[in-house]
Amino acid sequence: MKKILLTGGLGFFCSRFFERYKNEYEILAVGKDELNITDKEKVFEVIENFKPNYVIHAAAIAVTDFCNKNPEIARKINVEGAVNVAKACKKYNSKLLFISTEQVFNGNKELGPYSEEDIPIPNTVYGQNKLEAEKLLKDILDELWIVRFTWLFGLSDRNKGIASNILWDTITSIIKGEKIYASPYEFRGMTYVYDMIENIIKVFNIPYGTYHIGSTNDMSRYDVVKHILSEMGLEERIDKILVKDEQKYKDAPRDVRLSTEKIKKYGIEFLTTKEAISKCIKEYKLNFK
Repeated sequence: MKKILLTGGLGFFCSRFFERYKNEYEILAVGKDELNITDKEKVFEVIENFKPNYVIHAAAIAVTDFCNKNPEIARKINVEGAVNVAKACKKYNSKLLFISTEQVFNGNKELGPYSEEDIPIPNTVYGQNKLEAEKLLKDILDELWIVRFTWLFGLSDRNKGIASNILWDTITSIIKGEKIYASPYEFRGMTYVYDMIENIIKVFNIPYGTYHIGSTNDMSRYDVVKHILSEMGLEERIDKILVKDEQKYKDAPRDVRLSTEKIKKYGIEFLTTKEAISKCIKEYKLNFK
């Protein structure tokens, strides 16, 4: 049985990945308490002892505001921590899958979708960290997959991590009786976390390199939220719940959508964001019609 080490093992993605594949791989999922990735000696010790065939490096500080306010802490974890993991993989012959982000394109002026050939211009500390880590890891490792995720979404599950995402945040606002403000000028891919988990394992069978992975999406954020409410059977309440934010991004639309044509050539395909949201709502039986 092949071995996989998950950093960020208690997070939104990895906690679900572990549950899905725990009977197919020997998996060691480590959170920050078990493995401080900024501690180089500890990183080497864990990888030496476990001897993973693959390392999925998901550990990061991904909260944009925190990173912008604490750039030194963010870089230490997001860049230096990733370098420690890569060097350990190099020494102990583990293949590394590094999870990057659409946010490397957050400062690009032209509109997406962006391909792997487009030059990223991140304008947030988090995006800058991820792009710097990508470059450094390429210098360390040949056996490396860099996968730039679109924004993951999903719902809370027992004993699993949760992160801010379009579906969870929408439902939380409904429960709290809050209005939802969404821009018609913001565009990004949004991927059902379980669809990502089913597909990510296929990356181990494709050539090393950088890939954009996840759902494509032609809807604005406003239209995505409207679709969520409609799929939940709340059409009659849309005008009371949802507010079209006509000012946010009006003068400079935000578009960080990724082109996934490269990875599709290897048979890795996803539902569209619209289809995936409908699937998730159906699976959790959240249609109240």
